[in-house]
Amino acid sequence: MYFTGFADEAAKGIDGQIQATLDLGWKNIEARAIDGVNIHDLDDAAFDAVAGKLEAAGVHINCFGSAIANWGKSIEKEEDFQKDLEQTRRAIPRMQRLGTHLVRIMSYAVLEDRSPEDQFREKRIQRLREIVDLFLEAGIQPVHENCMNYGGMGWSYTLDLIDNVPGLKLVFDTGNPVFNKDRTKKEPFPMQSSWEFYSAVRDYVAYFHIKDGRMTDGKMVFSYCGEGDGDVQRILNDAFAGGYNGGISIEPHIGAVFHDPSIQSDAAKSMAMYHEYGLRIQKIVAEAQRLAQQAN
Repeated sequence: MYFTGFADEAAKGIDGQIQATLDLGWKNIEARAIDGVNIHDLDDAAFDAVAGKLEAAGVHINCFGSAIANWGKSIEKEEDFQKDLEQTRRAIPRMQRLGTHLVRIMSYAVLEDRSPEDQFREKRIQRLREIVDLFLEAGIQPVHENCMNYGGMGWSYTLDLIDNVPGLKLVFDTGNPVFNKDRTKKEPFPMQSSWEFYSAVRDYVAYFHIKDGRMTDGKMVFSYCGEGDGDVQRILNDAFAGGYNGGISIEPHIGAVFHDPSIQSDAAKSMAMYHEYGLRIQKIVAEAQRLAQQAN
């Protein structure tokens, strides 16, 4: 088991991201944005500089938090799919160079003006098959995140992807269900239960993202892990009881939110909040491990 995190929530530049990681005693970063640009979109010179600094610091990129097929991409736009293929082909040699074996992908934005049964399901599956095949052929494991995408509409939609995209595994995000509608149920769709979603897909989870928070007046208010409705402790208790031994990646969203520029804090505060979040998840994991050992 290892800890990692979206260190772009601690600092924009790679120097600060490395420092935030080392300050926690960790050796892994889930790479997303570096100076505001996703790692698979950096120009070659910038990527070379990042790779050199990581090597010098002894810090590893365990996962690419890619933008491939994410909530900002439309299943209706061919140009979005072509961009995904370009990003996939650019990511692969970079991941191989860094020794990175996991890549986070999604399943395109939910079409809010259409019913859950009218979401271009077949096209989503076909596109994900192409993307997943490219990664698998390169020895890289794609993991789908339950977010604002087709698979994130509810647990049955995630299982639909698992059943129809060979080789796909999951990264389960504890916080995302809290602010996503549960389209496995009847209208008006209630918000999802993190525990219910996880319970249905646990057999396919290869990795965890840790977010937390609760809906307040119709808006998601993010919190430290364990303080919201994301069932973080309960989910990790279950995972470790079942022998989970993979990565635990923090995505705090409380100091800075990558895709919401209105939620920002000064640099020192972002670093401090990331550090505190890391300390708290370590305590939650320690408790889950203690209970698992006690049960055995």
